[in-house]
Amino acid sequence: MAYTSSQIVQAVPTGINSALVLIKSETIGTTVSSVAVTGAFSATYDYYKVVVIGGVMSSSTNIKLQLGATATGYYAFVSRGTAAGASDFVGNNNATTFDRIGAGSTNGFYCDINIGDPFATKLTKVEATLITLSTTGSYGKTVGFLNDSTSYTGFTISPDGGTMTGGAIYVYGYTKS
Repeated sequence: MAYTSSQIVQAVPTGINSALVLIKSETIGTTVSSVAVTGAFSATYDYYKVVVIGGVMSSSTNIKLQLGATATGYYAFVSRGTAAGASDFVGNNNATTFDRIGAGSTNGFYCDINIGDPFATKLTKVEATLITLSTTGSYGKTVGFLNDSTSYTGFTISPDGGTMTGGAIYVYGYTKS
């Protein structure tokens, strides 16, 4: 069936196989060095989207992710480049967090993270987009996994340095088929 441009919104399926479901939102305070989000993951969903938007950073910096209280076993690969054309590859090898899962500056911050199987007792997978929101910053993609079989219900977002002010963290579950 073909749809006209005015029918596109109505044409989006509304069944159980079609949506992201908002699980919770967490407001980011003023000049905070981290934000813990609890009760985010459960057996209801296998895959999640975490979006962090709307605030500012005290300086240009990357944002990192820690699942639960686990401070070891984070493996990731980051492919990044700049608007000037420079590029490089960096990695996490048994690091204390997933580094570079987002970034920000005094212009704002942004994280778009997909997390697979955080509640299941198997390896947790992460894929994230890095956008610095600075003309001298870097842009790229982070992919990795947490090398343990712990079941997680929450996570912490924090900048590599400095603080965050304002904005919110939104956690969505991908509906199961």
